[in-house]
Amino acid sequence: MGAHHTKDKGDLGTAKAHADLAAQGFMILFPATEHAEFDLVAYRRSAFHRVQVKYRSTRLGAISVQFRSVWADRHGTHMKPSDKSEVDVLCIYCPDTDECYYVRPSNHRQSVTLRVHPTRNGQRRRILPAEAFRQFPEI
Repeated sequence: MGAHHTKDKGDLGTAKAHADLAAQGFMILFPATEHAEFDLVAYRRSAFHRVQVKYRSTRLGAISVQFRSVWADRHGTHMKPSDKSEVDVLCIYCPDTDECYYVRPSNHRQSVTLRVHPTRNGQRRRILPAEAFRQFPEI
């Protein structure tokens, strides 16, 4: 697959999350604004879950997401920590595996790294295997 513009990557990640969540039995709702902290709402069994979607390729066998917002304007590049109370679940779409992985931001500090491939040195402690995060986390 060729290079994508950042907006196109986000749209593809959201589309993949939509399909994956629908396959897991969720009804999917979309906010009427692009300024919400979340990209979609997953509804199942009388519960609503705010889902933010991130598109991440693997680097050195892992996918990483930092819990922050980055944007640029005429005053430069800006960063601010994400408000984890605004999102229930983070869906990470990885084009290298064509899979969605689900984590609760509140369970992690400033970032999360999921291993798609084993480490070269065989380390297993403090490693989060991506495959363990394929199903939507229930409350």
